[in-house]
Amino acid sequence: MTEIICSGFGGQGVLVAGMILADAGMEDGKNVTWYPSYGSEMRGGTANCSVTLSDEPIGSPLITRPSALIALNQPSFDKFIDNVEEGGIVVVDTAMVPSLTEPEGVTVIGIPATKMCEEAGLKGLGNIVLIGKLWAETGFCSEEALDGAIAKVAGKKPEKLEQNRQAIKLGINA
Repeated sequence: MTEIICSGFGGQGVLVAGMILADAGMEDGKNVTWYPSYGSEMRGGTANCSVTLSDEPIGSPLITRPSALIALNQPSFDKFIDNVEEGGIVVVDTAMVPSLTEPEGVTVIGIPATKMCEEAGLKGLGNIVLIGKLWAETGFCSEEALDGAIAKVAGKKPEKLEQNRQAIKLGINA
């Protein structure tokens, strides 16, 4: 079972990232939960969502000890870092999270996703870059399922599909 928390400011694509993770799991035939948490966060506060991917039935969408964390800003990193289970992985946008800590037994991987996107002409796709990095490190789904999920979510805006695929590759190769 893979339990992932995605967190950042409202407007950074946190919920979209969670939808892509959940869709990728469904493309692979896994049991999936997607549990968003937002409110005033949608106006610039911290938003997050929990995604569980499992071959077995899932008893609850609540995640207290995630096996993975995608952190898009410092408040999100600070809020969730100590909850990541031992052996877990954290993927962080260091362009937005300048102060990293690494709890014992947790792997923290920082890449400047926002800066990478701006340099590549892919502004606003830091969330997608971090999904690519998480996939490269964990293989949480098949490559075909990940691409299918990107196509499903970004395919709503066909002009954005290729940009999202480029952002995924930036993360995979980072």
